[in-house]
Amino acid sequence: MFSLKRLSILIIAAVIIVSTVCAQVGARREMTPEELYLQETIELMIIRETARSTTREQKLISLEYIGELIDRGNRNDEIRQTLEFLATEGTRTQIRENNRLINNFPDVRRRAAIQLGRFGTEEATNALIDVIQLENEPMVIQEAIKSLGDIGINNNNETIRTIVFVVDRLTHVNPDNLVALATIDTFERIAESDGSLSHDAVQLLVRIATEGTLVFPVRERARQLLADLRSFQR
Repeated sequence: MFSLKRLSILIIAAVIIVSTVCAQVGARREMTPEELYLQETIELMIIRETARSTTREQKLISLEYIGELIDRGNRNDEIRQTLEFLATEGTRTQIRENNRLINNFPDVRRRAAIQLGRFGTEEATNALIDVIQLENEPMVIQEAIKSLGDIGINNNNETIRTIVFVVDRLTHVNPDNLVALATIDTFERIAESDGSLSHDAVQLLVRIATEGTLVFPVRERARQLLADLRSFQR
């Protein structure tokens, strides 16, 4: 079981080490490759430990560190794997006590899905496809779909096909305006990139456009995209 005391000691030690490295750098404008490697190793260690803690707060700390690394252009595969773990914890990975799910943190999964969208890789796309298939929370599905649009990879129509399946499933149970809007935006971006949309995507847009439980602006947005599809053809 993860120890909060152990994590606190780890973070304090890491901060001391990083501070020491920075002090050694002094007035120099750039760190040496060895110093940069040490700093990144410490940051990855903190990310790994906090991501696998038992508390929501520590997982959010991990996501903050990840966001900073991505801001600096770091696309280390260990970071992607950690994001995939955080984005599916509580769905794929479940911990129960007295038959009660204790590691269900939808806001953590939502933020992890957002960060996965910043990777822009096929591996991140595959992770997000897994996320939306496992997920039941609309706010997580929404962000995962948006991230799939940010990346824009649709190999063998897999991205579109998965979105159609998940949104259809959700619409039958609990139509969600934000999920529908994210779907429309992602379909538009893929259509612009690929020059067209598959038949199943067009069918879903028609269903969104005529779904009476969705608000008028969302339905109108779907109708507009259906009207604009011809302009994307090459």
